[in-house]
Amino acid sequence: MTSAPGSPGDVLTLISAGSATTRSDLARLTGLARSTISQRVDALIERGLVSETGSGESTGGRPPRQLRLHTEDHAFAGVDLGATHCRIALMDISGDVLAECEDPLLIAEGPETVLAHVDRRLERLLTEAGRPRAALKAIGMGVPGPVEFATGRPNNPPIMPGWNDYPIPEHFADCAVLVDNDVNVMALGEHRNAYPDAGHLLFVKIGTGIGCGIVAEGKLHRGAQGSAGDIGHIRVSGHEDAGCRCGNSACLEAVAGGAAVARRLTELGTPAETGADVVALVQAGNTQALRLVREAGRLIGEVLASLVNFFNPEVIVIGGALSRVHEHLLAGIKETVYRRSLPLATHHLSIVPSRTGINAAALGAGILAIEHYLSPENINRIVNA
Repeated sequence: MTSAPGSPGDVLTLISAGSATTRSDLARLTGLARSTISQRVDALIERGLVSETGSGESTGGRPPRQLRLHTEDHAFAGVDLGATHCRIALMDISGDVLAECEDPLLIAEGPETVLAHVDRRLERLLTEAGRPRAALKAIGMGVPGPVEFATGRPNNPPIMPGWNDYPIPEHFADCAVLVDNDVNVMALGEHRNAYPDAGHLLFVKIGTGIGCGIVAEGKLHRGAQGSAGDIGHIRVSGHEDAGCRCGNSACLEAVAGGAAVARRLTELGTPAETGADVVALVQAGNTQALRLVREAGRLIGEVLASLVNFFNPEVIVIGGALSRVHEHLLAGIKETVYRRSLPLATHHLSIVPSRTGINAAALGAGILAIEHYLSPENINRIVNA
């Protein structure tokens, strides 16, 4: 269902984007009669979505009153569930962070235990921010595995035992819940916070595994079943002996992910178990770790070069655990991408480390919740209820 032009949802979109700050602005931008604009604005004010306060600069006559989003009675949560952590950002309707927390938490403990922890932390954050539970309008959540976005159910996630087909939204009965793959919400958080003017962006998460979030024309692209961007299982030639957890061999993450680099270092006599261990060795100046991280960058660059030729992004953002040694990782990536991609596709291409860092997923999940709530279709439902 789409909203009618000039509907309350469309009016709120103009206000939330900062395109209109007065009723006169709205009338000018929509072409609607002032009486119709007044009806729309009054309905939004009545529902607690918009405030009209203060005075703007007068151009003759009485100064216009200013319209803005009403932030006080709304809260949104962005939840980042990783294999071993839980980060939550509580945000207002404008996207400002009200309170946040991070806890060690094993996703393998199962949905009941993990989601109960999330619920308890949400209560504490709402109390800290001085907001009642009723103020929580929507929750966005990123999880480390494939998700059927329409239902919020994980789909055979390899590092989430016990979560397959679990109805996560049903655990939170008092508000809307949107669940997505973690790299998708990372891409959304990075785009909205760091590159809002980029129409086409790739966010590549390089940790134990490797995944890619795709922003096309400013919107997340999930594909037909939500599995778009699963670049970690693209085959890399010449590495047929590298077995992958998916059951195939020579997958990109099996030869260039954090776990693969750690395993290779161990084989060479430098013990390492995780991507974090690899990062620590690089930061300590270990020459083997430096060499293998740069080589991992070259292998990742081979896959990204094909994506650059196919998708033609403006920005490729590198995040995840290994991005903490981005100067070495990006050197390998850039070396291959610029050598193997078409000059036209790389002419204005930027390949950069993440600006939002470890907060990308929580911020992106919160933005996912806010943008759902503020969508014209949802606002029209609220106003017409």
